[in-house]
Amino acid sequence: MTHVFHRQTKSVPPTAAVGDGVYIVDATGKRYLDASGGAAVSCLGHSDVRVVNAIKAQLDAIPYAHTGFFTNEPMEKLADFLVDAAPGDLDMVYFVSGGSEGVEAALKMARQYFLEIGQPERYRIIARRQSYHGNTLGALSIGGNEWRREQFRPLLIDATHVAPCYEYRDRRDGETTEEYGIRVADELDAAIRAAGPETVAAFVCEPVVGATAGALPAVPGYLKRIREICDRHGVLLIFDEVMCGMGRTGHLFACEEDGVAPDLLVIAKGLGAGYQPIGAVLVDGRIYAAIRDGSGFFQHGHTYMGHPAACAAGLAVQHVIRDDNLLDNVKVRGAALRRALESRFGNNPYVGDIRGRGLFLGIEMVADRASKEPFDPARKLNAAIKREALERGLMVYPMGGTIDGRRGDHVLVAPPFIIDDSHIGEIVDKLGDSIDAALTG
Repeated sequence: MTHVFHRQTKSVPPTAAVGDGVYIVDATGKRYLDASGGAAVSCLGHSDVRVVNAIKAQLDAIPYAHTGFFTNEPMEKLADFLVDAAPGDLDMVYFVSGGSEGVEAALKMARQYFLEIGQPERYRIIARRQSYHGNTLGALSIGGNEWRREQFRPLLIDATHVAPCYEYRDRRDGETTEEYGIRVADELDAAIRAAGPETVAAFVCEPVVGATAGALPAVPGYLKRIREICDRHGVLLIFDEVMCGMGRTGHLFACEEDGVAPDLLVIAKGLGAGYQPIGAVLVDGRIYAAIRDGSGFFQHGHTYMGHPAACAAGLAVQHVIRDDNLLDNVKVRGAALRRALESRFGNNPYVGDIRGRGLFLGIEMVADRASKEPFDPARKLNAAIKREALERGLMVYPMGGTIDGRRGDHVLVAPPFIIDDSHIGEIVDKLGDSIDAALTG
């Protein structure tokens, strides 16, 4: 009997008892290789003593001080670290406790920025279908995950959604990758013009789409075109790197690979690697200056923002990634993992696409490879794969609704940055067996 309101109410999940590197050990002693980092969170695994000791030291010093009264040293140092590494003119950091909070803060910053500079008519937000930006009502409103939105639709604010950059399904015959990227980016230009450019505040997108579409990267040139369109119309560009950022793709910030910097950049998950709840919004200097020199007060806030222990954890995590050269390992092991997945599934008639960047990879399942026809949603293939994987001691992140919120199945693979070749072999072997069992079950 449990009094915990778990995510799934039909059963009680196993109890996580011990962390051991890339493994979680449950209360019965069963070991699970965490090949998804939970939800692409646990980039350092589950037992890095350097991070744990940093948290302990901060708790010994002071566990909490409200940011309405004080700053704190870990928060200041973590902000310095992030700004030194950030692309473009992102030179201020607003700390929160997670990704949804970060997206909410970014939306409010965009709105308040235009109020501060005398453009109060700008309030509209444009985002993309098949995106996910969080579960709070504002973040859910701009997200394009129809399955998550459906039952809460009456509570959501209005937002405009344009097409995702989904080359596998949407690039036309005879169209180059670059031509496709320009065409789909230009949907944003059309949407801004249709709404009235003077009313649009921001465009929000994931440089590499995470859970909703399965490690779906932008094609070359797409994000640069998006940046040009936003600049043309005076629209702020918000990148949601909650899942794909903080080293997951082999770059500290995913947008670096595309050579594009946003006006607001939201991070979480890998920032604290699961050792503490933390997220942040990196802010362009001109946005901060408009608020500082205007009202002088950002009308937003949360009780635990800038939490000293959380910031100490985040700083320690980033130091470990830097000091252990883990971004290089993400690139090397990511390439090896992708090759291993392609070797195992390259001729599988039920695998349509293997995609992603670094240690952020997705496998899209299809009922027919030639036509790309998805499986019947009633089959719940993604749930079967997850169940079979857990039976074999493997954690992956399957999802349904890949194509339109209802049809399509994919598996997200996002292991810790510390994996080695032996872990790659275990991941691919167990995942292969799990998919085979789910398909025949």
